[in-house]
Amino acid sequence: MARHRRRELTLNSEINVVSLIDVMLLLLVIFMITAPMMQGGVDVALPKADAKPLEQPKSGLVVSVDRTGAIYVDQTKMTFSEFRASFRALASNRVRDGVYLRGDAGVPYGVVTQVLAVMRAAGVGDVGLVTEPETTP
Repeated sequence: MARHRRRELTLNSEINVVSLIDVMLLLLVIFMITAPMMQGGVDVALPKADAKPLEQPKSGLVVSVDRTGAIYVDQTKMTFSEFRASFRALASNRVRDGVYLRGDAGVPYGVVTQVLAVMRAAGVGDVGLVTEPETTP
């Protein structure tokens, strides 16, 4: 009669963490590369001024004019005619949170004043002009 040997299986209770470390390092590299790209907003070189800083609420309406003269409401690009036609409706429910105008230092003064005139015509009485703090040597 053939004798069957019973093999005992031993359990391996160790966890192999090398693959987990590889995945963690890969995710770290991905986050390091993509984090600078995640910063939102319109690229505007703000003028420098010696002004008292204000606390900007997170829910205010931000209007930006970039160096090419393009107008952005929050991050939506508009032409001047689209801005003039739609600003009253956009600002109607967000005026109480604040309206902020960010104008690039290189954009002509006339463009910023036209945007400000549209804001005033829409009934926005208090517009915050956003600047960079002036650095003193």
